Amino acid sequence: MLIERKSIHSGETTTMEIDVTPDQLWHWDHGVPIQDAMPNLTPDEREFIKTGITPKEWAEMFGDAGDE
Repeated sequence: MLIERKSIHSGETTTMEIDVTPDQLWHWDHGVPIQDAMPNLTPDEREFIKTGITPKEWAEMFGDAGDE
């Protein structure tokens, strides 16, 4: 499903193809924790759904995990 979100950090709108169903989105929207409603998604995909922040934007803000 194509998911469009506006980043809470940059304000940029991005669309991402994510393997999520309308039913999963409904459950999350009605209070089910996102990791329970959408256990098949990666943390990056869940972050994008919640905040609109893309993996690239996250890396620009905080660096890559291997940059330590």
